[in-house]
Amino acid sequence: MLDAHEDVASDPCITCLSSDGPGFFSGAESSRRPRSRRAHRALVDLAAALLVIVAAGCSESSGSSTLQPPAPASSASSESPSPRFAGAPRDGDRFRNLYPFELPTLGDLARWYWNWTLAGGTKPLQGGYDAIPVLMPDLVYLRANRTDTTVTWVGHSTVLLELAGLNVITDPMFSQRASPFGFLGPERKVRVPFTIAQAPHADIVLISHNHYDHLDAASVVALARQPGGAPLFIVPLGLDRWMRAHGVDRVVALDWWNTHEVAAPLSVSGDRLRITFVPAQHWSSRWPGDRFETLWGGYVIERIEASSPDEVPWRFYFACDTGYVPLFHDLIHARFDRFDLAAIPIGAYEPNEYLRAQHVNPEEVVRIHRELHIAQSIGIHWGTFVLTSEPFDQPPRDLAAALVRAHVPADRFVTFRHGEMRVLSRDLRGRGERSERARFRLDELNTMVYTATCAYHD
Repeated sequence: MLDAHEDVASDPCITCLSSDGPGFFSGAESSRRPRSRRAHRALVDLAAALLVIVAAGCSESSGSSTLQPPAPASSASSESPSPRFAGAPRDGDRFRNLYPFELPTLGDLARWYWNWTLAGGTKPLQGGYDAIPVLMPDLVYLRANRTDTTVTWVGHSTVLLELAGLNVITDPMFSQRASPFGFLGPERKVRVPFTIAQAPHADIVLISHNHYDHLDAASVVALARQPGGAPLFIVPLGLDRWMRAHGVDRVVALDWWNTHEVAAPLSVSGDRLRITFVPAQHWSSRWPGDRFETLWGGYVIERIEASSPDEVPWRFYFACDTGYVPLFHDLIHARFDRFDLAAIPIGAYEPNEYLRAQHVNPEEVVRIHRELHIAQSIGIHWGTFVLTSEPFDQPPRDLAAALVRAHVPADRFVTFRHGEMRVLSRDLRGRGERSERARFRLDELNTMVYTATCAYHD
């Protein structure tokens, strides 16, 4: 078995969209509309945005975003093996962060949105959003695959991971709007590469938290009704009630540090996946009054091989939306010494003074990558919806600059095009070729029968 840091990280199977690449995310200067027209449009947009903000419960009574000291260790359950790995702390019937913070007020958000809209809002892209290429992965291969390890970025925080013969989807968002309303709210700017009906059968769905751009009711219902049976939904504590109210019965709710194991198909390998729910610095709400009633967090997926049950040959980290706090080094790294692959949010960080407590900026993203000893990271949570004020194509550029400043090789933390898929490894066990997992470089993958091919949408 190859060492994690000599494995995927040094393997160019995952390609980076460099800021000086083909230019399909190149920004263009906004046209100068008369100030009166911009002000009128700002009023209309502000009213719509505030309606969505209120609906999502995005405001708090205080505008401070200062982080507070962590919860005392005494809050841990007596059944916990260590106070450091206790379940999420609570205030009565509501969850709270290890490092509590206060969300921006409605007034803060209104001032930001007003000034941002008057300044022209998000700068348009050259050629418009339709010019952004969307790749179509080889869905025939993905649907048939039960041995190779693959990763596909669908868009935003939706990732399809095929591992040990199981298909895992994170935060499925296939709808046109991330909103409780069909007529307003953040609208998808880049089309979804494929539909749920076209996708491989989902075995496991991971939900990080209940914000509308991560928990989409239409996508959840569609997955629950997929041919061949519903997947297993693994959700934060408290969110199982929402799932059952939407007709989802195959659901497991986890507290921080809880684990759940899923056996891989015996005909493939006899391996299993161990899924652990881990802390994040964020919050939850879908409507005024329900703030913090359900938990939030990320997931660690470990592949446990039947032949070596005491070893973890491969580990994946799916990060929830999060602010930067010491929990990554002090807790997650203390529990998991390294990761082979991670999907980490890189967008929605401006204005930083309002968002830094709940969304990491590029410098902090790179810090998380280093603190968790991740061999290969992929940037998610960008380039799909306009949620905050940084330009649509800015997160990869800021990430690239942060990597340079931190002396991290660019190929250790990359971004995908929508629909882009990479084969990370082939598992040749049971094929009569040899009884070990093999990993290949990109030039070798290009000659393989099972290499995924991508084609642009017509």
